[in-house]
Amino acid sequence: MQKTHPMEPFRQHHGAFHVAGLTGRTTNRAEDDPATARIGALWNRFFGEETYRSTPDRTGDARIFGVYSSYESDAHGAFDVTVGVAVADATGSVAIEPGDYLVFEGQGEMPQMVIATWERIWQYFEAHPEITRRYRSDFEAYEGPDKVAIHIGVS
Repeated sequence: MQKTHPMEPFRQHHGAFHVAGLTGRTTNRAEDDPATARIGALWNRFFGEETYRSTPDRTGDARIFGVYSSYESDAHGAFDVTVGVAVADATGSVAIEPGDYLVFEGQGEMPQMVIATWERIWQYFEAHPEITRRYRSDFEAYEGPDKVAIHIGVS
């Protein structure tokens, strides 16, 4: 299999929307240790319980989302992770804030592909300190089992 060079991120403006599903709280440090990692289990439960089928008020957006919100501080603090689908009703959902996002695309086998895409994101922001992350709402949008677009809120 030939490796392709990942595309540079691009800037995109989003209006507000809502995602509902399963939520947990974690830290990047906890996710580095299989004994304390929570995100994988949240995804497994979401698919195992077919949460996407039972979520009320779904919109026409067929993508599945992983949303990062309620940041305590920055990449080192605690944050909420919500695995879910876009919904029309804000009740019991997490809000994707309107604004500008840098979009990083990834394609390949899960979960390695999404981990590699996050590594690219962290490297990108280390190399570009002039670009400020908002740490309000970031999200992964999955169009299929091997394709993701990770949206990082920026000022």
